[in-house]
Amino acid sequence: MFSVVNHYEVHQPAEGLVVGVFNQNQQLSGVIGEIDAQLNGHIMMLIKEGDVSVKLKKISKVHTFHKIGAKRLYFVGLGKKQALTAEALQESLGTLFKTLKEDRLKEVTIALDTFVTDRIDVEQAAHLLAEAQPISTYQFADYKKKSNEPEKHLEKVDVLTEADEQAILNNLTTGYTYGKATNSARTLVNLPGNMLTATDMANYAVELARKYEFEYEILEKDEMEKLGMGAFLAVNKGSVEPPKMIVLKYQGKDQWEDVIGLIGKGITFDTGGYSIKPKDGIVGMKTDMGGAASVLGAMEIIGELRPKQNVVAVIPSTDNMISGAALKPDDVITAMSGKTIEVLNTDAEGRLALADAITYAKHHGAEYLVDVATLTGGVIIALGTHITGAMTNNEQLFEQLVEASSEAGEPIWRLPITEKDKKRVRNSKVADLNNSPGREGHAIMAGTFIGEFAEDTPWVHLDIAGTATTSSAHELGPAGATGVMVRTLADFVDRFEK
Repeated sequence: MFSVVNHYEVHQPAEGLVVGVFNQNQQLSGVIGEIDAQLNGHIMMLIKEGDVSVKLKKISKVHTFHKIGAKRLYFVGLGKKQALTAEALQESLGTLFKTLKEDRLKEVTIALDTFVTDRIDVEQAAHLLAEAQPISTYQFADYKKKSNEPEKHLEKVDVLTEADEQAILNNLTTGYTYGKATNSARTLVNLPGNMLTATDMANYAVELARKYEFEYEILEKDEMEKLGMGAFLAVNKGSVEPPKMIVLKYQGKDQWEDVIGLIGKGITFDTGGYSIKPKDGIVGMKTDMGGAASVLGAMEIIGELRPKQNVVAVIPSTDNMISGAALKPDDVITAMSGKTIEVLNTDAEGRLALADAITYAKHHGAEYLVDVATLTGGVIIALGTHITGAMTNNEQLFEQLVEASSEAGEPIWRLPITEKDKKRVRNSKVADLNNSPGREGHAIMAGTFIGEFAEDTPWVHLDIAGTATTSSAHELGPAGATGVMVRTLADFVDRFEK
């Protein structure tokens, strides 16, 4: 897809040449200066007259009428140079790649150095560019009748720069890997529940393990019963689909130590059980495995880039259905850790599944835990649909995750855990814990419950109920699954320090 070139011939044949333009008065230089000279100053004239826009995220196209090698020039408006952020640059590049897709270009040259500022160096620009290409042009392969007309895709991008070729290529490779893995997670979340059962998810994980030589384990129901995974198995009681506890292990160090545990909620469809969801709320519950998809996407990046870290991924996967055998309100169950749980709400099933998954991650040696889940509607009320909720028992671990989320452009916001919150989830006359203390602080109660199983192990909880999907298309993707937290988790693992 990407190659790096250090020299550009003005008369070199090309379908398109892409240049970034800022809102500032100065002479055109570099490759665009050479082209402007060949076109008798017409580029500068078009900029001054507004036919080539310098407004942020605006794409302007100019046909060269074969006066130079490139048939078309694409100008990406970047606004004020000193104000450009990494997020805005990537969104601008996303708009560019959408335009190139609409124009059905197969190859293009991008003048990377024209996107560099004092705050965004050429290597970061390369990463943002390569990541933007796959995520902005992603499209879920739906089940509508297809046309026989073959689709044209962008196949080759020459990145023009004066910077070190290998350094830029490394950043392009990393960015593209991050983008492709984000799309893998999006596809998993977009799949209908009848096409992504727990068995299907386990098979997907095994394929990933074989491709990247991960050690893997798929626990079946009888094995979970022997291990005492009563919390997770309770969620599965109403289903005809067998549950799967999925484990992937990547060893990037000589010894299995300092292990990072990534735990993803894998509920492939959530009816709410006997605490059944309303007819409007139940639609879209195929996405309740978004946390599992994020973890699997992160593991894809880890498999490709091979960081020097140890990682165990644990995914409890089942659907939450209703039958004569299903879990009921007032039932008391026993988790793998030995703690008993009074079930007050069968729609608070994700925290039950995660309870045993966290215990099992620690069983596999995880010394640091990050769980990801589409867990509560309460987090959407608190933070909306653009910010992921977070809770923690360890400041140092949380700060590292915040840094990774900032780098990935996936903001998180911390919610508190107080002693009063802990008392609320421990408030049961018949068990150690209750799974639903009430509507007040719902997102906090869910995270606090999970924290009871993390215990003293450093842990961060990420509630992506609001950010796992979007209802409208945007510069970096269509409506539907977002693949949120794939890049954050991968970057967190890559830069992790004990």
